Amino acid sequence: MIQYKLLTPGPLTTTETVKKEMMTDHCTWDDDYKQITQWIRKKLLDLAGVDEKEYTAVLMQGSGTFGVESVITSVIGPEDYLLVAANGSYGLRISEIAGHAGIAHTVYETNFNQIPDADAIALMLEENPRITHVAMVHCETTSGILNDIEAVSKAVKTADRTMIVDAMSSFGGMEIPVAEWGIDFIISSANKCIHGVPGFSFIICRRDALEACKGRARSLSLDLYDQWKYMDADGKWRYTSPTHVVLAFAKALRELEEEGGIKARHSRYSENNRLLIRGFKNLGFKPYVGSEHQSPIITTFFYPEPKDYDFQEMYRYIKERGYAIYPGKVTDAETFRVGNIGEIYPEDMENLCNILAGFLKEKEN
Repeated sequence: MIQYKLLTPGPLTTTETVKKEMMTDHCTWDDDYKQITQWIRKKLLDLAGVDEKEYTAVLMQGSGTFGVESVITSVIGPEDYLLVAANGSYGLRISEIAGHAGIAHTVYETNFNQIPDADAIALMLEENPRITHVAMVHCETTSGILNDIEAVSKAVKTADRTMIVDAMSSFGGMEIPVAEWGIDFIISSANKCIHGVPGFSFIICRRDALEACKGRARSLSLDLYDQWKYMDADGKWRYTSPTHVVLAFAKALRELEEEGGIKARHSRYSENNRLLIRGFKNLGFKPYVGSEHQSPIITTFFYPEPKDYDFQEMYRYIKERGYAIYPGKVTDAETFRVGNIGEIYPEDMENLCNILAGFLKEKEN
């Protein structure tokens, strides 16, 4: 197989040491393994900068979407009403989850290159007292845009509503003062900025908000409250846990600390992103999102016009030379995406720019 690095928003390129952790088999009932689960939960609270008396962490089997669905279908009661602020596919997926579960909701949708406006949301909450919960994505990987969850969360808290944040592609890669901003539930995944591998999501929950969810869940296996009560007792997961993934994640958390924590990782991501955008601009590729809202996680680029190649041709050329990029996902323009999280460094961005330059030169000849 061709060995290549993933320039994607996750799954992403992991270290050899994280991969090696998965070579060990573990019994889910073993006390040592349950202690690893409890250690992970505590470390996640540390990363969120929250007090264990006020917040708790719950691990949930499955991908990030499983975690989002667990929250939406466990937290919102039959008499509640959800407002989804969406500017991309993952925000719209929250609405899709709510629709499948029969949850009353409405969508405030903006263009994929524009952020939801906190003042507009505050007005919606004022005009519609029926709304009890607001959900929004932090870094919308459809485009790479970084939404202002601080302003929105504070507007939601001022209105005394519940705030749910999908921080799938940002948690661990940038500081998110969860309690200060008034976030009640924040969701992320093992295979994103903490550099683990796919297999479980995690939710950091305000304890009193989670306590209120008892008996609300519309799913047995995704019942967030029951998962918490079971796990909180001694670290045992309700149903079979992804043991190899958990061990890899624990190692990834240690490596995050060794790198210098979130601050150091954010600095590396930002430098990767700066070099990527500068290099691609020199080759004629313009970012889809304006610099004021561009995340350091993933960047969407327009193709220069005219062009005589398609994404698959460009993708194959780049992959054969050691990197994998992402197709575009926005609906109103022809684009592609490049991520710069994971075990990716400035030299990788420079290599990619050189590879793309070679591809373009070949197309000219």
